[in-house]
Amino acid sequence: MGEPRTPRSVGSGDLLEAEWGKHRPAVFGVAYRLLGSVADAEDVAQDVWLRAAEADLRDVNDLRAWLVTVAARRSYDILKSARMRRETYVGPWLPEPLLTGPDASEAVLVDESVGSAMLLIMEELSPPERVAFVLHDVFGLEFGRIADVLSTSTPTARQHASRARRRVTKARQAAPQAPKAERERVLAAFRAAYEAGDLAGLVRLLHPDAVYVTDGGGKVAAARKLIHGGLRVAEVMVRVGRQWRPDRIDVVEVGGELALLFHREGRVYSVDTLQITDGMITAYRRVINPEKLSRL
Repeated sequence: MGEPRTPRSVGSGDLLEAEWGKHRPAVFGVAYRLLGSVADAEDVAQDVWLRAAEADLRDVNDLRAWLVTVAARRSYDILKSARMRRETYVGPWLPEPLLTGPDASEAVLVDESVGSAMLLIMEELSPPERVAFVLHDVFGLEFGRIADVLSTSTPTARQHASRARRRVTKARQAAPQAPKAERERVLAAFRAAYEAGDLAGLVRLLHPDAVYVTDGGGKVAAARKLIHGGLRVAEVMVRVGRQWRPDRIDVVEVGGELALLFHREGRVYSVDTLQITDGMITAYRRVINPEKLSRL
């Protein structure tokens, strides 16, 4: 996304002009990890650019840390209000899909922390815990800077990160991430069964306790409650597949992990991410909210 040019001091302007392209992925990346929204992350990146354009950066020793800190502070403000908006969101909420493969529109620091499973784990953290965890464990910022973002003491910021780390570790252990080769195999088998309307084939791939999550945001028809049970999920998928038959299904990289992108009537219909454990699908998450798909 192009950034507006704002008058600023020559020395500081030259520095920002030279360094912005290198550091923008980190600015966007911290905002997306904290907010789970591409649109909000883009707005934060714009805000950081404007703030940097007005500042004298010549005495800033670590420009990346400075920019990330500004992005985190703005994201923290949004995050606190976003949690209130989540309470009125229609149906289940899922992160906005972010393409991270070679054709991605946004360069981002890709790792497990931008995957849908990880973003949903972080949704369970308090805003201070989420900020402390992302800034320290993902971006390596010292706790003094994190304390400034949270308007708290350094020991308290450290405690927030520690609590978040314990909760994240526990959640990861409960649902470990499948290796890439296993994900490729399961996604290929699922796509074939889905396209064939093969109920038995889908049941074999779904864990008996699998959960199906659909995010329509009240914009399109979608289940507003979680659907539980492998057989029940398979039946729903076969029915939906017949009613809304896709033109094609692509395997893409979303949030650093393989996912399925459904096309229908010349547009992106859904982006589906799968939680796979021991070769079986334990969670199937489908984003069909058109506002979350428009940037794809």
